[in-house]
Amino acid sequence: MNAAKVNQNPNAPLLSVEGLAVDFATMDGVVHAVEGVDLEIAPGQTVAIVGESGSGKSTTAMAIIGLLAGGGRVAAGSIRLDGREIAHAPEHDLRMIRGRDIGLVPQDPMSNLNPVAKIGTQVAETLLAHGLATRQNVQEKVVEALTAAGLPDPEKRAKQYPHEFSGGMRQRALIAIGLACKPRLLIADEPTSALDVTVQQTILDQIGEMTRELGTAVLLITHDLGLAAERAERVIVMHRGKVVEQGPAKQILEDPQHPYTQSLVKAAPSVAAARLRPEAFQVEDRPAGPSDAGASEDAEAGDAPSTADNIVEIENLTKVYPVRGQKEDFVAVNDVSLAIPRGETVAIVGESGSGKTTTARMLLKIIEPTSGLIRYEGKDIASLSRAETRDFRQKVQPIFQDPYSSLNPMFTIERLIAEPLDFYKRGSGADRRKRVRQLLDDVALPQSMLRRYPSELSGGQRQRVAIARALALSPELIVCDEPVSALDVLVQDQILKLLGDLQTEYGLSYLFISHDLAVVRLISDYVCVMKDGSLVEAASSEEIFTNPRDPYTRRLLASIPGNELNIAS
Repeated sequence: MNAAKVNQNPNAPLLSVEGLAVDFATMDGVVHAVEGVDLEIAPGQTVAIVGESGSGKSTTAMAIIGLLAGGGRVAAGSIRLDGREIAHAPEHDLRMIRGRDIGLVPQDPMSNLNPVAKIGTQVAETLLAHGLATRQNVQEKVVEALTAAGLPDPEKRAKQYPHEFSGGMRQRALIAIGLACKPRLLIADEPTSALDVTVQQTILDQIGEMTRELGTAVLLITHDLGLAAERAERVIVMHRGKVVEQGPAKQILEDPQHPYTQSLVKAAPSVAAARLRPEAFQVEDRPAGPSDAGASEDAEAGDAPSTADNIVEIENLTKVYPVRGQKEDFVAVNDVSLAIPRGETVAIVGESGSGKTTTARMLLKIIEPTSGLIRYEGKDIASLSRAETRDFRQKVQPIFQDPYSSLNPMFTIERLIAEPLDFYKRGSGADRRKRVRQLLDDVALPQSMLRRYPSELSGGQRQRVAIARALALSPELIVCDEPVSALDVLVQDQILKLLGDLQTEYGLSYLFISHDLAVVRLISDYVCVMKDGSLVEAASSEEIFTNPRDPYTRRLLASIPGNELNIAS
């Protein structure tokens, strides 16, 4: 049987799904994850599926490629590729289709890359398995695939392991694997969720170029409505396993008809939106920074905050890593100075590798700086005693970017959230259980999830668990490293409002790291822009988004997907 057989009807869709139903067998009975889904994708067309976590987007995609999780099955309906029914095709036939006919870019790079195999080896496996390279030319083909995915210095990167890549670079490696065989249909499940806007634009441009040149169709799974509006010709909106609305992308997002679609569009963050809290940080009130010289000539001296107003002060912070086999060291953070005012939100933005996360990890005392000073509540954190460090770690909590690797897969959700309470012996056992249930409510998770494990949750649900755990000790400062990058817009909107409410109620301070500038616009009082380890611009959020001064900042803002579209508000 030829998996690559092409339908002779030029007007027929490349992919046709009719009445698709997917069931999962669980201990509590059968779960109807997808019901009655219809969709078509023409050759060269890009179709986006949007919806919140658990709406059935990824399940629909996995059913198409025959990779449903354990217990899942196609209960009803038809899936035709070039007119050929593949819904119940034998596994041997599906293996021939995957990669060559249907490529896949999965969402999570860490769980989909082999940690003990070099990146080049993993790309080569795909090419060799489908006979698209020989042992003699496979390395050349690997370099071509990595180059197409936007990875710099591909010859060097091919020899590295996943742990040597940043989150964005790992995602690009997955994209290289998905595109290596130049499939006719590419299923991209949140392909740019870990990427900054400029790299996101590069990757999406590459996918768009392939669509035009090779006639490759794209099924894009995303929670980013701006990206869907900008990149897709048609949008399919799913809710609770069903398609509630579909049509031309701009029409759906500029004039949504279904109440659920309207709620999605309303919740989508926008760079034109105002700060969530009314007491927005004014330009003249911002903390001193290296880019402030002459920036606010009209501000009165008495308006500037005193040192006591800052919960954190960072001065001339530098982190240098020696590079094995090279004479020159790698400067990850270079002479960065900034302050976090008490009760305010300071955001750090920039591309992958700009030094954002390294700066945050030094503040958290996960890594030590090469030089420079970090003061918390006026005290140098490098000089803290063991007891003071223990107290510091209770007051400063992290929310990490990747909920897949930051949650212990062997713990139940209840134990994960209770872990910091147990470690610091906060209250009685009954008090801790009550606090865990309160935190679940705060992040909009049902009590029924207490006995579940991370593997049983969606990506967005796992991130909500990570946020609940960070809030458990009622910290004074939360370091948020891409805390909503894995969330759909409705949950994202809810979490951002929750963070704003908690800040207002408890006077919390945030260091907020994100590549999503629309989210930064909503949450931040003050924005620091980093590039190649250095701070290139620092100002109030209002000034950064309305009057950016550095060319790099302007380029970041221009790269935001859907920035020029008139999405309904």
